[in-house]
Amino acid sequence: MNAQQILQAIENGELDDVLIRLYSADGLDYAKERCRTAVEGFTGRFGDSDRLHLFSSPGRVEIVGNHTDHNHGRVLAGAVNMDILAVACPTDEPVIRVKSVGHKQDDIDLTDLSPQSDESTHSASLIRGIASDFDRKGRKIGGFTAYTISDVPKGSGLSSSAAFEVLIGSILNHFYNDGMISPEEVAITAQFAENVYFGKPSGLMDQMACSVGNIVRIDFKDPSAPNIQPLCLSPEAAGHRLVIVSAGHGHADLTDEYAAIPAEMKAVAGLFGQPVLRGIGYEELMEKAAEIRKQCGDRALLRAMHFVSENERVALAAKAVDDKDFACFLRQLNASGDSSLLCLQNISAASEPASQGITLALAVAKQLLDGKGACRVHGGGFGGTMLAIVPEELLEAFTGRMEQLFEKGCCHCMTFRPGAAKII
Repeated sequence: MNAQQILQAIENGELDDVLIRLYSADGLDYAKERCRTAVEGFTGRFGDSDRLHLFSSPGRVEIVGNHTDHNHGRVLAGAVNMDILAVACPTDEPVIRVKSVGHKQDDIDLTDLSPQSDESTHSASLIRGIASDFDRKGRKIGGFTAYTISDVPKGSGLSSSAAFEVLIGSILNHFYNDGMISPEEVAITAQFAENVYFGKPSGLMDQMACSVGNIVRIDFKDPSAPNIQPLCLSPEAAGHRLVIVSAGHGHADLTDEYAAIPAEMKAVAGLFGQPVLRGIGYEELMEKAAEIRKQCGDRALLRAMHFVSENERVALAAKAVDDKDFACFLRQLNASGDSSLLCLQNISAASEPASQGITLALAVAKQLLDGKGACRVHGGGFGGTMLAIVPEELLEAFTGRMEQLFEKGCCHCMTFRPGAAKII
């Protein structure tokens, strides 16, 4: 389809069903306006074509399972209706060109897929890394142009980087592989690009949640073949809303803080002759506590304790969701937050002791919720994002207080949605 045909399909309501599935009925008008903006942005940058397509890749929330994936643990996560939207067109030239609003254009020559030192920690490295992994696995690759717009706030804990990686993988999948590569495989490729080309030692949860979508319990006991259990969770049906609160700065400058968590956990595992903590029990940790403290330090032991208990909490939370026991689910979410605060210690950065935005948000949220709903640090931590499940009757007071503390628009009410998708 060309630009005018896509714009006509938007106006005629031909895309309404798929847009409602991705963004909810309440978000339909906003979604249609974003699609129009993306189409106009593409044609303004690259011109028109008869081979234009629309793609969407969602942000994600981690529900329970804070920093468990990188030690082969379990997570409960979900894709949300804030996303990166792209208009893309296949080309005959072996070059991928991506223009993202607010960023310089990336031009990736597919004849050289080796890591480029000057691209490390930049989006260009992710594009090249994904193309490289497709190529080394015998998948087809080819050039395309894409124009992207995003409402996934960078540094929000909604994993804008994973959404971008999955988007690029999805475009290559549909343009050159007939959409036959599974969402799970796209996620694994996205993680490869982030680890090897971008240079960030992330686990697989972010990419898997963005790619697979909806609510999923993911067990990374075997990271090459994660076990995925789809679940159905609707806070709205239980009279609650999912809210993300941005309570601090982004986390682009805190890579060392993040890297220390898996490194310390794996150091503890090493004392048991294991590469990761999965399979080591709480009593085993306690029996070896003195040696762990001496060899690895107190914080490493606390973080190992968090992993062991958090891994079990994911199973309990998933069962509560499956049993439709919303009260039990909320208890597990609150317990996860308490463990992140006390044991994992990823609420604030040790390098910036004066910056306590997320601690403040949690303290005020607990006082306001007064035993109802739930709240916890969201995502990797440190950068200042809180996840809350808020009763409808407290939503106005909750958002008002958070905006009073931080800034207007700091609260984002979301719904869960399917994973990365080709809209048209």
